[in-house]
Amino acid sequence: MMTGKKLIEEELYKRVSLNNLILFSIYSVTAKKERCTFERLIKECFALFPMSFSFPEISKWPDSRKLDRSLRTLRRNKLLVGDPKTIFSLTKLGRKTTEETAKAFRQRKLKL
Repeated sequence: MMTGKKLIEEELYKRVSLNNLILFSIYSVTAKKERCTFERLIKECFALFPMSFSFPEISKWPDSRKLDRSLRTLRRNKLLVGDPKTIFSLTKLGRKTTEETAKAFRQRKLKL
């Protein structure tokens, strides 16, 4: 699976849902053997997918508000566990979803 070392093209990731980008970012953090805190997740989302996780007016800054609703939805759909006060990790279903996203990135498929 790809991690943060290789940049993903904006044209490819901007068509992927924020939910899937967040799952991919959690995987990326944990694959580096790091704890996926809320702050670390914001950093990873912005580093990998800057145009999707920046303020519309100031593209140099990450917008943590973009994670709030998605994280609640992902937790409700049993794709991840954790919350902003602890750490996040993927469930088995979340890992499967992330693998499909990574495969689409590798194959440059734009429909997710």
